[in-house]
Amino acid sequence: MVRKSKKPNTSPKFDPARPYNDLPLLPPQKALETLPVLRKCVGASRALAGLKEAACLIPNQDVLINSIPLREARDSSAIENIVTTNDTLFKYANTDPEKADDATKETLRYRTALMQGFKDVQQRPLSTRTAVLVCRTIKNTDLDIRQVPGTALAHHSSGKIVYTPPEGQALLRDKLANLEQFLHGDDEIDPIIRMAAAHYQFEAIHPFTDGNGRTGRILNTLFLIDKKLLDLPILYLSRYINDNRAEYYDRLLAVTTSGAWEPWLLYMLTAVEETSIWTTAKIRAIGDLMSATIDYVSTTLPKIYSRELIEVIFAQPYSRIANVVDANLAVRQTASKYLKELVAKGVLEERQEGRENIYLNIRFIDLLTSESNTYKAFS
Repeated sequence: MVRKSKKPNTSPKFDPARPYNDLPLLPPQKALETLPVLRKCVGASRALAGLKEAACLIPNQDVLINSIPLREARDSSAIENIVTTNDTLFKYANTDPEKADDATKETLRYRTALMQGFKDVQQRPLSTRTAVLVCRTIKNTDLDIRQVPGTALAHHSSGKIVYTPPEGQALLRDKLANLEQFLHGDDEIDPIIRMAAAHYQFEAIHPFTDGNGRTGRILNTLFLIDKKLLDLPILYLSRYINDNRAEYYDRLLAVTTSGAWEPWLLYMLTAVEETSIWTTAKIRAIGDLMSATIDYVSTTLPKIYSRELIEVIFAQPYSRIANVVDANLAVRQTASKYLKELVAKGVLEERQEGRENIYLNIRFIDLLTSESNTYKAFS
C-alpha cells in the first residue's frame, strides 16, 4: 500500500555539531512505501524466502550456524576497522579465544552476541533489552544506554563532524521505545522495509558509547527472525555493506540531512536481495560438498564411514579429536585413527598446534572463505 505524504520530512533544526535531540520519531511523515521501494521489496522478499528454504537443505544446522555467522562477524567488524583473517577466526572459534589477538577476540564476541541475540528473540520480541544484551557481549563490558554527552561522528576520510546524536538517557530510552513500537506495531508496512527504516533510526539514536554499528547490524537479522522471515541467523548483510561502505554512510546521513528515505531503503533492500541470493548459492554449494564428501568417504573408507562423522568435520571446520569423542562416535584412540585415515585420503589436512593436532576440512574452509562456490574434486 502506498501512503501519501502529509509534508516533507526535512529533519528540523539539524546542525551536525549539536546533539540531534529533535530526531523525528518513526514512522516518518514522508511515505516509506513508494512504488520503487515496493518493487524492490518484492525481489528482496523472494530472495529472502529462498534463503530460508535453502537452509533446510542442510540437515545438521550447526554446519551453517558455526560457519556463516563467522564471515558476518569478520565483515561487520571490518566496517569498524577491526581486522582479522578468516583462517584465524576459524582456528580460534572452536578453542580458547583468549589465546587470540585482540581483533580476533572482539570479532568472535560478535559471533557470540549474534547467537545470544538469536536465543533471546526465540523467547521474547526484539527490544531495547536485546540491543543492550548484544552490545554488552560485543564490548565485553556491563554497559547500558548512553548517559555521557560528547559523542560525535566524523567523516571517515576528512575527519569533519557530520552528526552528533541525541543526548540524555531518558530521551534515548523514549526514542528506543518508539523504535520498538514501530517494529512491532505497524504491520501495514512490510517487515523488510521496517527493518531498513529501523536500522537508520537505531544508528541515528546511537544509544551506546561504542558498538552501535555492529549492534545495529545484528538487530537487522534478529528482527527478520523475530518476524519468521528467517529461521537461522545466516543473512550475511555485512558483506554487501562492506563492499559498498561509502554509499552506506552517505545514504544514512542523507536521511538525516534531507529526509532522503527512498535512496536509503532501496540501498538496504538491494543489500537484502543480493546477500540472500549470494548466501543461498553458498549454502547449496556447501550441501553439494557434503554430499560429495559422503560419497567419497563411504566408498574409500567404508569401515570408518558414518554420516555423523562427516557432520562433525563440517560442523567444526577445524576439528579436534575431542569433537569426534564428544559426538559419541568413538573413544579417543579410535577417534584419532578415524581422523588420520581421513587425512591419508585427502579429506582433511593435519596441523600441529602446540601439543594438539588439528584437522582442517580444507575444501569446506576454502568454500566458506572464497567468493567462488566451486571446490576441488576428490580423486
